[in-house]
Amino acid sequence: MKKLIISMALAMLPWAIPTIATAQTYPDKQIKLVVPYPPGASTDSLGRMVAQKISVAMGQPVVVDNRAGASGNIGSEIVAKSAPDGYTFLLGTDATHAANMHMVPNPPFNPVRDFTPLSLAAMNPIVLVVHPSITANNIRELVAFVKANPSKGAYGTSGSGSPHHLSGELLKQRSGAPLTHIPYRGGGPALNDVMGGQIPMIFASAITVLPHIQSGRVRAIAVTGAQRYEGLPNVPTIAETYEGFDMPSWLAFFGPANMPEAVSRRLSEEINKALLEPDTKSKLSASGLIVVGGNSAELSATVRREYELRGKLIREANIKAD
Repeated sequence: MKKLIISMALAMLPWAIPTIATAQTYPDKQIKLVVPYPPGASTDSLGRMVAQKISVAMGQPVVVDNRAGASGNIGSEIVAKSAPDGYTFLLGTDATHAANMHMVPNPPFNPVRDFTPLSLAAMNPIVLVVHPSITANNIRELVAFVKANPSKGAYGTSGSGSPHHLSGELLKQRSGAPLTHIPYRGGGPALNDVMGGQIPMIFASAITVLPHIQSGRVRAIAVTGAQRYEGLPNVPTIAETYEGFDMPSWLAFFGPANMPEAVSRRLSEEINKALLEPDTKSKLSASGLIVVGGNSAELSATVRREYELRGKLIREANIKAD
């Protein structure tokens, strides 16, 4: 029996030694951050800021690899299938890790099982705005207006299954208003149609609509998160009218599943340090994002909760990918 135990221990040793060595020497080569969206997006800006700072802190280059396509699924799948050694990680979103997998047949990865959560990064506030001709000034008045005028219940978003779309579906469920979704290829074209009077309202990211709220071309009715947005402190949340309403949009960092704990902890710590530096927070705030940071356990709980909640809403509303 003693010989058997020794033999088993020796058999395991070649696997154990590289894992320990990786944790002790990490990082000793270039690191790749996959951003599953095109250059220029807010996701890309955040990724590049963090990559530059952790490159300095960890003494190794951190390169950003934009792998856009399939609503973020292409880049996310690359990371899910990468070696779990800490040299490839992902900047994911609520789309890649909570919504997308419920809308496609044969999903290429499981957002809960196939990743190591590293850190929540930032929230991307969503605002419901209307054309100035709409007489409603708050969410209760808007719901009453749409119920009285069903033909004016169309709302634009950046696409099917987006958090903007899900915000509208959740409001439709909670209020009973006959809202009709109009998907666009991006928030910009949808906003242009609101400002032009072709559709009455839009759910959009704050950075998309803030300048036009300030100019008076659209009017903010409510935000979709649990707390008010600091950029629009006088605009209430939908939850202030419909208790418990919360449809956040978020960005977060993930590695492949089964990363060594010491490696994932080091990477998580450096990501958080980079996020919480004053210049990072200031620049991201100017782009409409709210930096939050956090640990792996908090992100894991967020993903599990959002994956279940959005899946339920998507099934009930029979939402399919564009």
